[in-house]
Amino acid sequence: MSALYFLLLATASASPVPDIQDEVQLLRERQENNNVSSLLPYSLPSDGPDVVRATDITTKQLTFTYGPPVGVGPYYPAGVLGTTYATTDGAIDNSELAAQVVIMRGDDSKARLDSAKYNGLKTLDDYTKLYDDEWQPSSQPTGQYDGILTNYTQDLLFSMERLSFNPYAVRRLNPSSDSMPFDVDDAIVTKITGQTLESLFTSGRLFYVDHTVQGRLPKRPPPQYAPACDALFYICPTSGDFLPLAIRSGVADLVYTPEDTPDDWLLAKIMFNVNDFFMAQFDHFSRNHFVAEIVYEAAVRTLSDDHPVLAVLKRLLYGAFGIRPLALVILIRPDGDIDQYFGNSGTAAAQFANETYFNGSAGALRSNYFLTNLEKRGLINSPVGPALKSFPFYEDGMPIYNAIKDFTTTFISSYYSSDAAITADKELQAWVKEANGPAGVIDFPPTNTRSDLACLLAEIARLVSFSHHAVNLNQLITVAATLPFHPTALYKPIPDAKNVTDVASYLPPLDKALGFIGVAANFARPLLANTNRSLINMFDDPIMLNRMNSATRAANEKFKSAMTARSEVVRNRKFDADGLSQGMPFVWQALDPGVAAWSLTI
Repeated sequence: MSALYFLLLATASASPVPDIQDEVQLLRERQENNNVSSLLPYSLPSDGPDVVRATDITTKQLTFTYGPPVGVGPYYPAGVLGTTYATTDGAIDNSELAAQVVIMRGDDSKARLDSAKYNGLKTLDDYTKLYDDEWQPSSQPTGQYDGILTNYTQDLLFSMERLSFNPYAVRRLNPSSDSMPFDVDDAIVTKITGQTLESLFTSGRLFYVDHTVQGRLPKRPPPQYAPACDALFYICPTSGDFLPLAIRSGVADLVYTPEDTPDDWLLAKIMFNVNDFFMAQFDHFSRNHFVAEIVYEAAVRTLSDDHPVLAVLKRLLYGAFGIRPLALVILIRPDGDIDQYFGNSGTAAAQFANETYFNGSAGALRSNYFLTNLEKRGLINSPVGPALKSFPFYEDGMPIYNAIKDFTTTFISSYYSSDAAITADKELQAWVKEANGPAGVIDFPPTNTRSDLACLLAEIARLVSFSHHAVNLNQLITVAATLPFHPTALYKPIPDAKNVTDVASYLPPLDKALGFIGVAANFARPLLANTNRSLINMFDDPIMLNRMNSATRAANEKFKSAMTARSEVVRNRKFDADGLSQGMPFVWQALDPGVAAWSLTI
């Protein structure tokens, strides 16, 4: 373990939970540098020369520079001011982590004292006992989501996980532009679906997830193993349900289907989940953290600190620069948490995150806008095939996105009287030029209208909030990393033949199981729930709002009201008469705005 990690643990075990809000307030005050202009209203640049603003920007460009990446990703802040930003953010993130480590260590100690009840994890049911009166109400006040520990053998649960807490991997196959990824025996397909594979394909009912790239990534040595799965899903012609059809393990050309033995099919789904969890976590580095960070770096260097747009970005990117150093120290480094618990190595995670960022699949900004990305993958408004019967990520994300967009639209319209004012804003256009030039932002959008700018800010807000928290934060310990269905590695070689009879023997031993639950608990942020750090309060910064105009302050109140109402809907979600919630056999509450945070501090 690194010195920093030990320091965090020592602080957590020896000190009370730090008062994060007070510490952060002091850090913010230092970062303001007692600038007199910080007392004045935010304003757009004037048409003529403004020596004060020009000097401010020039000073920032000299002292906030693009340094090399910290392990992975795009440029990282350097220079005197850049280092100040990074140090401030690091203190924020370390404080939040230290507070959570206090909680985790207490829960971990209790869980280990209760080890007798786990029965040596000999059966799948034994793994569910790892959560029986453990880790709650402290690390995870809600406990595991209803159904996730009892209904995990259901195919509908497995498939709907692709449309809820990891929605970025699945895409619909378009018969006019795609080919069949792999063959499945037509007699088996017809028995399962009532149609041939070709019929499902040509009717736009077939979906694909490809994790085969993980097969070429650096692996951990035995006893940890990672497959390289890909899988086909389909919309059932009779029920309309989204269901799994086949999983290919990447070993011996084995293709599993629901027609295999229950143990073989369950193991196939678990193998897929090993790959899917890896993809979700290290794709999110690229998709959320890297994209938002580099856009913000370009903004800091080109917008005056008196510019209202930079003020909103500062709020949204609170603590953002502290994550990459923390991830490098705790997760990615040799013998870090990835090496300890995953089948792929920390080196593999860094390589995967870099590749998905720089090839644009996760790192492109405009082409991965919320609705654009979902449409591109055929998940909404598809030109082929029927619509998805239920799409929880979209259903829960859209009300948040609409509320964010309402705020940014009002905010931008209140400062810019016309589209011409957008193009006339020399600082704003310098940001666009900087992003497309020295910063190297991938696919930064044209920003010539009020709508362009409102959309851009809404997308940054989305990246740091609900798009991030669908795959991270509290939902790791509540659903995405729960055992026995979601291990991060197998502990026996990937089988090269079917007829497995002991699925539990492929799962982590007790020490590894408890260790990774502790890692998942460290990502939870129960202390932020129902505070100013919850998503309800995304724009509710008194320091910022005091310098904003009245329309922006009113827009914040409207946003808070909408998110408070939305929180009530999500937190009170239950199973319906059919034993389903949002069409799933588990209750998903990750995007409760009263619980989820609004920032990238984890």
